[in-house]
Amino acid sequence: MGAPVVPVRQIIHLDMDAFYASIEVLDSPSLKGKPVIVGGPRRRGVVAAASYEARRFGVRSAQPVKTAMRLCPQGIVLPLRISRYKEISNNIFELFHCFTPLVEPLSLDEAFLDVTDSLRLYGPAEGIATHIKQLIRDRIGLTASAGVAPCKSIAKIASGFNKPDGLTVVPPDRVTAFLDPLPIGRLWGAGKKLQKELSRLGIRTVEDLRRVPVEVMEKKFGKQGIQMSLLSRGIDPSPVNPDRELKSLGSEETYDEDVVTLHAMKTELLALARRVTRRARRHGTVGKTVTLKIKYHDFSLATRSVTLPQPTDDVMEVYERCCRLLETTVTQGIPVRLLGIYLSQLTRLSLVRQLSLLDCNDLERRKKNLNHALDRICDKFGEDAIIPGSLLPEADCSDS
Repeated sequence: MGAPVVPVRQIIHLDMDAFYASIEVLDSPSLKGKPVIVGGPRRRGVVAAASYEARRFGVRSAQPVKTAMRLCPQGIVLPLRISRYKEISNNIFELFHCFTPLVEPLSLDEAFLDVTDSLRLYGPAEGIATHIKQLIRDRIGLTASAGVAPCKSIAKIASGFNKPDGLTVVPPDRVTAFLDPLPIGRLWGAGKKLQKELSRLGIRTVEDLRRVPVEVMEKKFGKQGIQMSLLSRGIDPSPVNPDRELKSLGSEETYDEDVVTLHAMKTELLALARRVTRRARRHGTVGKTVTLKIKYHDFSLATRSVTLPQPTDDVMEVYERCCRLLETTVTQGIPVRLLGIYLSQLTRLSLVRQLSLLDCNDLERRKKNLNHALDRICDKFGEDAIIPGSLLPEADCSDS
């Protein structure tokens, strides 16, 4: 008997079109055809998403809202509604799981699907992608773009073609023809720094890179060189991983007015710590490294981290650690425009529970019970149902 034939993988990358902005139009049809910009406050915020009407004026995500409004004065700026976007995202992912259990989320609005084992039931991958796109349109009212290819990296590139509402299929025998003309920047992992270094070597397209021997790339760029060389040849064996673990959880805030006093900064950190630890508990994770992010009025950035003896999801422990980091980092009176808190070195809570509750001290048990009780109240009545007194606008805790 000969060796078994291994089927060519069939990977779909689905990417929602202008997701946040499209949801705003879905909920407010009067916005249809208008330049919608979703982001923070006009003076200090950052664009999270822009409708295609706004993009025609040069508006892009991660751009300051102030810049976006200069490019598109008629733009309609709307605040983020993350809970609504998550609700729609959950509905979309339910549709994905109707066709395969192998769904790897990349964010709220995009995912990889491995449909190799679904072909017998649902037909060719191109048909599956078309069907999913139609279901999203009919049941949810939004459009998605899809890429179909033998591997994840090519499927992701393909989904970016013909947006919005596009579908690009790259068969195995067309991989080289598809990749060769593309600029290096379209490959996964080819950041601006690497692009500059490759450009100095005369490597500007994927074809240029493909023609460089792997050994040369390894000698020049190490493991990254090998990876880029393989991707230029359409070689990407990485599996679609439905159980991909979170690497970090975080929350940050850009303020309308610079925060100047340490007391005001600590008040903001308490709000951020509440958000981060609540997310951690929602995901069933605890983190061992706490990172404080500070962006000053001149846009300079500082980050400070501390690794805890034991992983945690406790708001006060995260808050107090960040306050200590803040005190050793910020000089009183220097304006701060952004603060952020991140929790990393995450571990599933179920793996940490090696000891029974009887082995936990009373204080730890009480803290856990309190945190979960507060979570249940916030789930039922909203994020602001219970707020520490120091976060109230009228609060003055300067004497405490």
